[in-house]
Amino acid sequence: MTMDPETRDRELQQLIEYSRKSGKIDLTLYQEYDVKRGLRDSNGKGVLTGLTEISDVDGFRNTPDGNRVPSEGRLYYQGYNINDLIGGMRNRRFGFEEITYLLLFGDLPTEEQLGKFVDILSEFRSLPEEFTRDVIMKAPSTNMMNMLQKCVLTLYSYDDNPEDISISNVLRQALGLIAKMPLLAVYSYHTHRHYHLGHNLIIRNPKPELSLAENLLQMLHPDGQYTQLEAKVLDIALILHAEHGGGNNSTFTTHVVSSTGTDTYSAVAASLGSLKGPKHGGANLKVLQMFEDIEEHVHNWDNEDEIRDYLNRMLDKEVFDHSGLIYGMGHAVYTLSDARAVILKDYAHRLAVEKDAEEEFRLYENVERIGRECMEKKLRLVKPVCANVDFYSGFVYSMLDFPRELFTPLFAIARISGWSAHRIEELDNGGKIIRPAYKYVGRHRHYKQLEDRA
Repeated sequence: MTMDPETRDRELQQLIEYSRKSGKIDLTLYQEYDVKRGLRDSNGKGVLTGLTEISDVDGFRNTPDGNRVPSEGRLYYQGYNINDLIGGMRNRRFGFEEITYLLLFGDLPTEEQLGKFVDILSEFRSLPEEFTRDVIMKAPSTNMMNMLQKCVLTLYSYDDNPEDISISNVLRQALGLIAKMPLLAVYSYHTHRHYHLGHNLIIRNPKPELSLAENLLQMLHPDGQYTQLEAKVLDIALILHAEHGGGNNSTFTTHVVSSTGTDTYSAVAASLGSLKGPKHGGANLKVLQMFEDIEEHVHNWDNEDEIRDYLNRMLDKEVFDHSGLIYGMGHAVYTLSDARAVILKDYAHRLAVEKDAEEEFRLYENVERIGRECMEKKLRLVKPVCANVDFYSGFVYSMLDFPRELFTPLFAIARISGWSAHRIEELDNGGKIIRPAYKYVGRHRHYKQLEDRA
């Protein structure tokens, strides 16, 4: 029987109400059964679920008397401090490819090894024939992360050996996806811009002699032009987003899905789905929206009292999105500082000077400092709070003329290097499917025949 729209909507609303009632769990039960919600214990420390050699994230230090106290944040890739890695590239143009090599193979490459690796990535930096027309331009989406998932899953069909999860084959697939991800993201954006926004369609091929960061800029910008500082800052941002331990949501997703023995394309698509969420990869966009709101309502950006008053109102859920959050502030592990944010802030300042955006940069600095004070005082936090990498990344991407639709895909373009390293590590050391436990807290009931149900 066909329902009229009014009846259908009424019946659907009734089902929604049933769903709301059936899904509620008494929150006190989480404490009663000592459930580690979010795989974190009561003091916020992550539950140990695995081992890794790929990267180390630390925001504490051990004192001589055995206590753990907050410290400046430290991030290590394969044992190397991120500050040393970035500092070592200061006199060279680009380093993302070198960092990808380090994450995948565990050692820094020699000059010869790096040259060959860059050549291999360049060979992979193309899409199958007619892929752009047949896949990217068919049913374009307004969300580029969904497009990335669609494209990655479709690449399965173009792989002659997609189900082979031997390390050699997974590495081949990983290198292909690392090289192709910028094309998938930028081409998807141009297609969206053409079909949904009515702009001219521009598809520019990557150039083999350019780095990944340079190719991103020349493929994205309508005139294909960019400054050397723009390319350098983007390269640094990609390095800082390439990896962050096995416990972040999307990388943990990589481990969980890989532990089932599934194919590489399915694993990467799952990780992309995780990264899309605003609590993970979409956080930098939320920071940018927050600053637009601050810029609109705080009339004097150098007036600390006015900034403090507005941030306190934000924490009181009176303004912006009424969430009570200052976005970009705080981290699950870092305390006094996020090593990535410290580095990116420095490059953001350099770019702000070139882009004549120093006034806006000062506002970011003020909000970072005053926001920390407001949060620690008003929320009575048990550990120090610091700006995380999302605080400055959206500002940087805006100065690089990246559209907001590509903010989270930029994260994915970088993080797929880390995902790939973790997938290989899981397969190389696995054998057990990841399966945590859930405690049943419902009640057992007797079955009733349909005609006996009230």
